[in-house]
Amino acid sequence: MDKLLPRFLDFVAIDTQSDPKSETTPSTEKQWNLAKKLVLELHQIGMQEVSIDERAYIMATLPSNTEKKAPTIGFISHFDTSPDFSGKNVKPQLIENYDGGDIVLNKKKNVVLSPDYFEDLLQYEGQTLITTDGTTLLGADNKAGVAEIITAMEYLVQHPEIKHGKIRIAFTPDEEIGRGAHHFDVKKFGAEWAYTIDGSQIGELEYENFNAAKATITFSGKSVHPGYAKDKMVNAILLANEFLSLLPKNEVPERTTDREGFFHVHDITGHIEKATLELIIRDHDLEQFEARKLLLKDIRNKINMKHENTVSVEITDQYQNMKEKIEPVFHIVELAKEAMLQVGIEPIIKPIRGGTDGSQLSFMGLPCPNIFAGGHNFHGKYEYVPLESMKKTVEVIVKICELTAERFKG
Repeated sequence: MDKLLPRFLDFVAIDTQSDPKSETTPSTEKQWNLAKKLVLELHQIGMQEVSIDERAYIMATLPSNTEKKAPTIGFISHFDTSPDFSGKNVKPQLIENYDGGDIVLNKKKNVVLSPDYFEDLLQYEGQTLITTDGTTLLGADNKAGVAEIITAMEYLVQHPEIKHGKIRIAFTPDEEIGRGAHHFDVKKFGAEWAYTIDGSQIGELEYENFNAAKATITFSGKSVHPGYAKDKMVNAILLANEFLSLLPKNEVPERTTDREGFFHVHDITGHIEKATLELIIRDHDLEQFEARKLLLKDIRNKINMKHENTVSVEITDQYQNMKEKIEPVFHIVELAKEAMLQVGIEPIIKPIRGGTDGSQLSFMGLPCPNIFAGGHNFHGKYEYVPLESMKKTVEVIVKICELTAERFKG
């Protein structure tokens, strides 16, 4: 555990932002800087079958040390960080023995991490928090998970008295842009099931996620001199505004919670001749998810009837709810739940209001629930992670390995 903090701080110092506009894998060359470092570190702690492919997917093995025939299981994290906020020159701050009050992240820029707004802070009073300096994200999503997996594997290497089956680990690029599992070789990985270590607060255990799609809506207008535009001009910007006005006003991220779905408009560009809306569609319920896609097409049709086919809608599915693939092997969730209880953590089982590589991997044949990595407020300057939560994740990983060898036969 003594190496966990310096290991994490070492990882977050390396900029690994992914880029959704890039067509390469990894999407940014700088992701290789951490990937190569991770390979070296895995060799140093005694892992075997360490490999990295031409797309920076890393895999390694901790061989079985028990005579029992136990299932091969895996642990997976991603090393890229979100393109939503700067990941360059990350300067973490350590807040030891947190007193429950405001944390001034950056006095000059007046950036304050306050429990008045972020109430979760209060549960970590007396603990050590790792925060940003208010100018970048931290990178706990998901370098905390990477550091925790490596630390757990190192612990098992150094404590052969803890019996376990064959353990496979993997670190992936480009999860933050939805491509983390696109080139994942499930057959090569060779596990019966795995866990992504990519959840948020301590105790989270997730096996449901959104069904997800993205939509690009294009509006075609006609530009005419405004002084002579009556009955001639068609303003694409106003068409976009009309389209937005017909979406359900309360079904947006800032007004929904739990299993409630939403439409999220995240980009709008345009001028009189052409405007474009980009939005994402999210819903845990498959029927409601499909109804949302139909609604966009219905709105398109309504506007096109008024304005002579000026709107087009392109919808692309992104990922599915992994619940469908996890429920038939629910013992893997129960195993993680028991591991948490045995190390003194009350499991928080809830649906993910987002996506996870575990979703895609589950549909690729590798059932893969998600376990907490400990961080909060991902993708921005208010991101933080309690060190004690990270240590508990390490304990959970070790306990899962131990319980798998005790309870199951391969």
